[in-house]
Amino acid sequence: MTEAVLRLRSRLIGAVVVAIAALVLFVSARWADSGAPQLYYLADAFLHGRTWLDQPIGVTDMVRDGARFYLPFAPFPALSLMPIVALVGPAGAARLEPIIDTGLAAASLALLWRLAGRSGVSRTADRVWLVVLFGFSTATWWITMRGGVWHTGQLFASVLTFAALLEAHGRRRPIVLGLLGGAAFLSRATLLAAFPYWAWRSLPDGGRTQLTDAARRLALLTVGAAPAFLFALWYNAARFGSPLESGYALATLPPFLDALRAEGLFSIRHLPMNLQYLLLEVPGLVPRFPWIAPDGFGMSILLTSPGLLLAARADWLRRETVVLGLSALLVLIPSLLYYGGGWFQYGYRYALDAIPLVMMMCALGAARAGISRRWQIAIVFGVAVNLLGVLWYYFR
Repeated sequence: MTEAVLRLRSRLIGAVVVAIAALVLFVSARWADSGAPQLYYLADAFLHGRTWLDQPIGVTDMVRDGARFYLPFAPFPALSLMPIVALVGPAGAARLEPIIDTGLAAASLALLWRLAGRSGVSRTADRVWLVVLFGFSTATWWITMRGGVWHTGQLFASVLTFAALLEAHGRRRPIVLGLLGGAAFLSRATLLAAFPYWAWRSLPDGGRTQLTDAARRLALLTVGAAPAFLFALWYNAARFGSPLESGYALATLPPFLDALRAEGLFSIRHLPMNLQYLLLEVPGLVPRFPWIAPDGFGMSILLTSPGLLLAARADWLRRETVVLGLSALLVLIPSLLYYGGGWFQYGYRYALDAIPLVMMMCALGAARAGISRRWQIAIVFGVAVNLLGVLWYYFR
């Protein structure tokens, strides 16, 4: 077959795989009610020239100032949802949440499919396994099913990070990387830590270039990112009087979280707790279907996503792999020092901020050595664990 035919065949297979994955995700999400439609009401507020809600939505995660109710959540998702809210209103848009969240998850999977091909994963079966890994053996399945202001924002961040990775391993246009990285930061603030990677990838040959060209490309990256950072500073100042106050230090919380925040919004004291939920936490067992009883605070990524260890198969003598690994760690560190781990959850959803970078390493590992039977078993095991989480949510 010619190269054009092979490309078309790959795109058709990818479309079918993503469509099947989207159907499963939508069926999982269709009957879930997040009870957290704040993004849609924030989008409506933006449409009316306000940065606040004129009524409370929920009883936590908001900052009250008289008759105004401010949300601490990053604003890009609400800005993106404004066209939908303008058409059907905030309540109507909230009813579309399963479709919106499924569409976002499917977009990430489609971008991952292309990224895998661009990373040198030539076997179609290996690309399918990577899609299954991210879609059904990470917290992606849980947050797509649950919906809500926290989870939709994280889905936006995944899409933007995968898009930036595709650009970083394609045309490497600094201004595009800046725009995508800035939008990702406005969806999940932890992705500010990914900017060293976007800067490195924006330079030809991993930075080995003349000083003037390097300065020019970094300036373009800054120009692309500037609107997001300037908007964030203005948005914070307009709401709370300080460009560096996002509202997370002021938001109303349940008593147990308020006590943790009193020890520091970010603190080394929170590290043991978050490492416990990231690496060691296991669910209890009960004698009724589906036989597990998680605590809702988190679960070991080694149980939910063992297939991510495929990243170890990448060539760690390559600078690209090392920089990706360090970047993923940088993105994860703020969450490990944060007072709250992401309740109510199955798995450790904050890790999703870094997982697209890890998936890039998994793709490099698959390109180097393929996805063998043992790795397929690890992915299937993770899918089974996450399926138990879906069943637990509906039958708990």
